[in-house]
Amino acid sequence: MQIKFSNRHNVHKVAIIGASGYSGAELMRFLAGRNDIVITKAFASSSAGQQVDAVYPVFAGQVNLTFETYADRAADGADVAFVALPSGEAMNIVPGLLALVPRVIDLGGDFRLQSPDAYEQYYKHRHAATGLLGEAVYGLPELNKEAIAGARLIANPGCYPTGAILGLLPALKNDIVRPDSIVISALSGVSGAGRSNSLELSFSEVNENIRAYKVGNHQHIPEIQAVLEQVAGKPVPLTFVPHLIPITRGIYTTIYATLNAQLSPGELTYLYENSYVGAPFVRIKKQIPQIKDVVNTNYCDIYVTIEPRTQRVIIISVIDNLVKGAAGQAVQNMNIMLGLPEEQGLM
Repeated sequence: MQIKFSNRHNVHKVAIIGASGYSGAELMRFLAGRNDIVITKAFASSSAGQQVDAVYPVFAGQVNLTFETYADRAADGADVAFVALPSGEAMNIVPGLLALVPRVIDLGGDFRLQSPDAYEQYYKHRHAATGLLGEAVYGLPELNKEAIAGARLIANPGCYPTGAILGLLPALKNDIVRPDSIVISALSGVSGAGRSNSLELSFSEVNENIRAYKVGNHQHIPEIQAVLEQVAGKPVPLTFVPHLIPITRGIYTTIYATLNAQLSPGELTYLYENSYVGAPFVRIKKQIPQIKDVVNTNYCDIYVTIEPRTQRVIIISVIDNLVKGAAGQAVQNMNIMLGLPEEQGLM
């Protein structure tokens, strides 16, 4: 067991599959101190057999668990299972997992796209669980809270899509920008790639350097596009360019679009404020936001304005890619699924 709990009846058991990665560690950070949650199992293939606090010393005295190798029925008895595995792996275990666990939240990309053809095109392998694609609920609480509450399988959004979609939702819902004019430029810290040993993510390659990558073929393009087209009710042929920057965590997204209505910057800000009433983790800012204001939090800070010279809308959204872009949003989804306040354990 992990921690000695007070005598409470509503303690929910949680299993984390892929617990030794950055997102898995963030899940433990948010869950370990809660008296309504107990982490019963932590699975990790490369770290199997090691104590959690040996791999992550920050958890000394908080998480008394050993990483285990995942096997069939290993998560039996859990109320919620988080799957924090690289894309292409979750689809092989989620069908069997759903037979044992009533609620599954996948932090990877395997269930975000409803089209198996689009999945194969962008993720470069065939989907092995196509029967679940129509069932998975896209886990963006600001868009799908009611569906999340009754879901059995959540497709946790990607980090880039979270920042981009939250930035554009009010504009497309209210038809104030031209859908064919949207350009998204996003800058991410290196933790977005996971705990990789690749040369291109080494300190000497990343430090004092910025580079774009996967221009035109990033796997998050169809995810962003599909969600925004659902909201707009029409095609949204956007341009998306991701960049790697020399910081550990955070995503800074700048979005440009042509105005489709007569609005002042103040009216645009007011529209965004009204759109996110009741969304505890979206903050509409009066000043240009910065990454350091959201690091280690589940907040998405958004700033909107209209450039007077061109009448183009400029939207800036900022998140922590490991929190609102991954583990924090997953915990937010778990709270909703369990009927708890969505901000519980995240403030």
